[in-house]
Amino acid sequence: MKRLLRTLLAAVGILALVAVAAVVYVTTFFDPEDLKPRLIEVVREQSGLELALEGPLTWSFYPRLGVSVEKAEAWLPEQEVEEEASFVAFRRAEVSLAFGPLLRGEIAIDGLTLDGMHLNLERDETGRGNWESLMERLAERSEAAEEVLAPASATAGPVPGGEGGLAVALNIASVQVRDGEVTYRDLGAGQELRLEEVGITGSNVNPRRPFPLRANFRLVSHDDLAWEAEEGAPRLSSDITLESRVTLGLAERRYVFEALALNTRSRVAGLEGEQTLGLQSRQLTVDVTQGRLNLEEGRLEGSFAHPALGDSALPLTLVFALEADRDAQTAQLRDLELTGEHGLRLSGNLNLEGLLEAPTYGGQLRLAPMSLRPWLERFDALPAMADTEALSDVALTSPLQGDLERLALTGLTLVLDDSTFTGRLAAGLDGRLLDFDLQGDRLDLDAYLPPAEPDGDTASAVGVPGIARAHAAEPGALLPVDWLAALDLEGQLTLGRLTLAGLDFRDVALALSGRDGRQQLVDFTSSFYEGSLSASGALDLTRDPTHWQLAPRIDRVRTDALLEALGEEPSPLRGRLNAEGELTSRGNTWPALKRQLDGQITSSIEDGAILDVNVSRELCTAVATLEGETSTRDWHPDTRFERAEASFQLRDGTASSDDLLITLPGIEMGGEGWLDLTSERFELRAAARFVDSADAACRVNPRLERVPFPVRCEGSLGGDSGEWCRFDRSAFQQTVADLLREEAGRRAGEEVERRLEGALERLDERVGEDAGRELRDALRGLFN
Repeated sequence: MKRLLRTLLAAVGILALVAVAAVVYVTTFFDPEDLKPRLIEVVREQSGLELALEGPLTWSFYPRLGVSVEKAEAWLPEQEVEEEASFVAFRRAEVSLAFGPLLRGEIAIDGLTLDGMHLNLERDETGRGNWESLMERLAERSEAAEEVLAPASATAGPVPGGEGGLAVALNIASVQVRDGEVTYRDLGAGQELRLEEVGITGSNVNPRRPFPLRANFRLVSHDDLAWEAEEGAPRLSSDITLESRVTLGLAERRYVFEALALNTRSRVAGLEGEQTLGLQSRQLTVDVTQGRLNLEEGRLEGSFAHPALGDSALPLTLVFALEADRDAQTAQLRDLELTGEHGLRLSGNLNLEGLLEAPTYGGQLRLAPMSLRPWLERFDALPAMADTEALSDVALTSPLQGDLERLALTGLTLVLDDSTFTGRLAAGLDGRLLDFDLQGDRLDLDAYLPPAEPDGDTASAVGVPGIARAHAAEPGALLPVDWLAALDLEGQLTLGRLTLAGLDFRDVALALSGRDGRQQLVDFTSSFYEGSLSASGALDLTRDPTHWQLAPRIDRVRTDALLEALGEEPSPLRGRLNAEGELTSRGNTWPALKRQLDGQITSSIEDGAILDVNVSRELCTAVATLEGETSTRDWHPDTRFERAEASFQLRDGTASSDDLLITLPGIEMGGEGWLDLTSERFELRAAARFVDSADAACRVNPRLERVPFPVRCEGSLGGDSGEWCRFDRSAFQQTVADLLREEAGRRAGEEVERRLEGALERLDERVGEDAGRELRDALRGLFN
């Protein structure tokens, strides 16, 4: 045993002396510069790169065996050496082997360091990259490269199938890339990207076991290739860091990143503040051979600053899981949940297909109940609304599908405050397409319109609170003309109940269609105060100003209910209203539309009555007074009329009519008038007269059948309605005077005056004392 031990110690001593002698020999007699020509030749043969080693080539020994080179550059075969910027260059590179494993017959890379690397990538106008020729050459030699690298997937031990060779243990104790830079220029797009201050650090790098890896760099983007000469600011500058535990399956080409953390801090030209984005994942697996990617328990957190997002940065968080298949061109986003401030919680899943050719997607979307008001306030987009709680409860759920141009919610359920809508909604991602088919239970549109301004132009223009609310946004534009001009629109909407301008619409059906700058109201129908309302119309946005067309129709609408809804006061009229017309106008503001309104409307009222006043009683009493008699009949409190009709012509915002007609039993009322919609001034002249009729309200002297009892109404819609109308005594005096002149030819004036004296006194009570005195004086003058 002692002899054996002495033999082993002698062997170790001999090996040590041999090692020391080898080191002394190599460092004394062998110049590493002699390796440069061979190294340049090997690089040229394997890659086609033309290598230049300007710095010294050195090596080191114990405790590690290493080689280093300084100031190296390489050009592509098609490049002019030293006339063009090199394809790749580095300030210093070093590879070292652990000395101890060499004594055991193993190769263990102890360290890999690369300082000051600079890589220049460029894509020409045809789209070909300067690196492609290098990749093609390496692909041609891939078999030889695999033979060289085959041991890299082994741990330790002999090379499979080999004898007497060194075993390769790919377990690099330290990998460092410092102060690197990568430049990418796209000549076709006129853009340049740079990775600056690239740093990569790894320890215990092993293909079979996870090892820690950290990388950091700055990404800089320019939209001008001449930015350096022009000293242009970058469009984007982003500091990026990555940390993970990485498993390199080199043979299988399967890479696993555990506890992945990717963080960016970006600055965008024209914006103040930083945009931050961070991605964390429990595990990211990239299988290059199978073309698959799997990300588990992903969490994306960002903070975004932009003037449109308000004064403070907007924080958002997205939780998700991702699976992607390159060959199938598919991806699945599962367990999606986007959360943010003010109760934002949007969840669902998404399946994507045709990723590399024509991407499409489908899935499910759910928005938990939330208030939109704080979000609209943040974006300075919250409009003034009559209901201060409007948009406080919004939620939706729907399957979705689409592509890069179009998004469709195919089974939408939308809750909007007290309203619920179901159906289908599709929109173009560029805002130029809108297609919907929705059904709703109710919608109070007044709640979302601006509140009424009783003292403003809108209230006075319309004259009723409900319609004032509908137009209180004046004098601004009514419609987004530019958007509508480019919009391709197809839409249908049905509602159980709609409230607009204080009016109640039931069983509403709306159809819209348009494209190429022409939008059409195909149809609008609604039950309307026990009758019906329908309309069609069109917008021509290709002309300036915008041209409007509207064809409304009203059938048997209760006038008393409609007028009470408009005026919020007891209606003075009862009946069934019928009306239809053709209207046109130009402009995009309420004043302009009123000022340029043209067209015609015909209207009539059936089964009607003027409430709380009996015109027949008043006229019969006046006639009896003129005849020196009294009326003893019992009268109904209302004026029931057989028919009432009129047609209106509209020109430049003024509506006029010369055929106003109301017929009562034995009495006919006719008139004419006009209304200026711009100034809101109006004038109406009407007169009632007796007609020979079997069902006359009272017996009338045939000579009085020709006597009209005139009424004149004038004023402003914004004025006091109690002062609008009055008995037109001047017209009445003129008519009676004409009648008396005829009477004077048959009778003596004094007798007539005596007969009328008492009647005029009683008439004072009807038409006023002053009017009676004037009429009496006129009569006396005629017969004197």
